Amino acid sequence: MDDALFGRPLASMAELLAIRADQAPDAPAFTWLPEREGEPVALTFAQTRQRAHAVATELLRHAAPGDRALLLFPSGLDCVVAFLACLAAGVVAVPMMVPRRVTARDSSAAILTDCEPTVILTSPDLLESRPDLADRFRADNIAWLTVDATRDTHSEPPAHVPAGSDIALLQYTSGSTSTPKGVVVSHDNILANVEMIRRQMGHPARATNVNWVPLYHDMGLMMGVMQPLYLGGHSILMAPAAFMRRPLNWLRAIHKYRAATSGAPNFAYDLCASRAHQEAVGDLDLSSWTLALNGAEPVNAATIERFTNAFAPYGFAPGAMYPGYGLAEATLQVTGGLRGALPVARSVSRDGLRRGRADPPRDQADSQITISSGQAAPGCRMAIVDPDTGARVPPLIVGEIWVGGPHVAQGYWRKPEVTAETFAARIPTEETEPWLRTGDLGFLDGDGALFLTSRIKDLIIIRGMNHYPQDIERTAQDSHPAMRRDCGAAFSITEQDGTERLVIVQEVERTRRQDLDVDAIARTVREAVTTAHDIAVHAIVFIRPASLPKTTSGKIQRGKVRLLWQQEELDVIGSA
Repeated sequence: MDDALFGRPLASMAELLAIRADQAPDAPAFTWLPEREGEPVALTFAQTRQRAHAVATELLRHAAPGDRALLLFPSGLDCVVAFLACLAAGVVAVPMMVPRRVTARDSSAAILTDCEPTVILTSPDLLESRPDLADRFRADNIAWLTVDATRDTHSEPPAHVPAGSDIALLQYTSGSTSTPKGVVVSHDNILANVEMIRRQMGHPARATNVNWVPLYHDMGLMMGVMQPLYLGGHSILMAPAAFMRRPLNWLRAIHKYRAATSGAPNFAYDLCASRAHQEAVGDLDLSSWTLALNGAEPVNAATIERFTNAFAPYGFAPGAMYPGYGLAEATLQVTGGLRGALPVARSVSRDGLRRGRADPPRDQADSQITISSGQAAPGCRMAIVDPDTGARVPPLIVGEIWVGGPHVAQGYWRKPEVTAETFAARIPTEETEPWLRTGDLGFLDGDGALFLTSRIKDLIIIRGMNHYPQDIERTAQDSHPAMRRDCGAAFSITEQDGTERLVIVQEVERTRRQDLDVDAIARTVREAVTTAHDIAVHAIVFIRPASLPKTTSGKIQRGKVRLLWQQEELDVIGSA
């Protein structure tokens, strides 16, 4: 890859770290903001290289290049150093969420069995506070190594020099529609995508970024570690739990460090807008924040409006909101807009979308605002195709999003059949390289801008009409203040006679649990959904707050919710 920042192709991500440490050894690279009291902890580029090389040297005493190393960390500098150590040693990093102490929905055992790690890297604090982890992952052939990023260590670079085609990491999918699969991402894939991101987002060199998205998630890892390192910038890292407890602390960090870039899923912007009306914002200044990436889940027009209105008085520019689309199978970024440009909104017919067409609305009642996720990144091929025939569809027709380019990963770890089905798709009559089937539905306008509609597996089809679950969920949540925003799941079930029925599972606000009038609220929800979507609700289930299954990035696991509903295992408060 001819790299605009370095003037020549880079051999691997390991070489990138060495270049940054040589060019600006004393410049701040990564800063960790403690969740509670305490001073921020920072690493310069030179310190990051020294400590990553020391861990890499120790790592190669227990593993060979190509072996897998499970990264079991909370977000923080230990995780960053461990990941960069794996890249330097040529050991395949496998970032994973720290499993909860007690949960019936944990995928860690499946990941452990699938990737067969030789080493587990973790932090001394975590291993001390969670002795159950050693028992959970106990195996005679797995070594445990602890990583302390604050310890001053020095080491020569490891003898092994990774190549661009070597596997850098297995990025396990979030499991929103299936069991997790290990996406095989090479050094070249990462280098291609960080350059795509730099060019499309217009990132300046040495830009400061704030990130709270978990580092075991593709968005957190790429935008919180890889992109800042590529730019030679300063990455400010926060704990996801710190954001969830005090969402406005995210914005305060952007203010304090004058960050130009920061991103999160759509729900995070919704949450901040809600808290802005409940908490004292203070002397917040967001004028430095020129790119607010909104991705990892469908972008909602109402969320953008609420967030922009709430924080415009504090310097947030409307053009800073930056909807984008990506997925782990493409390393991360697929589409995005122009930095500083207003998000592109399009009014389409609700009835037309049910028929798979983005027609103009007949009237106001038929209108639905959709937000574009931008255009294909430089070097990325994108097509909208009929998922059944593989043929391209015209603009404004809904189809499956197919992607190609040097950022597309190598496949799924040890799953050749699924890899062939997903990563080797072909468009009839076209002699091109293989395509990645994303499983996502959307349409293109005449300018090539992408508009997402749903996941194929989440699509609700009743009486031959398409219904998009997130739209139904929004309608239900807007219909009554007892409904928690971004905490509902709409799905269909098949009756014995083959009839498809709509079910809505919805969390209720904590303050409404005691005086919940189930029947009255259900009537309100039914009326709103029927009016907006011309569809009857078969069942409405109200569940306790924070009990709806979601992925690590906040995506609703609708398939899992359906299964739990069928097995009567939801934490139900009431139903109708």
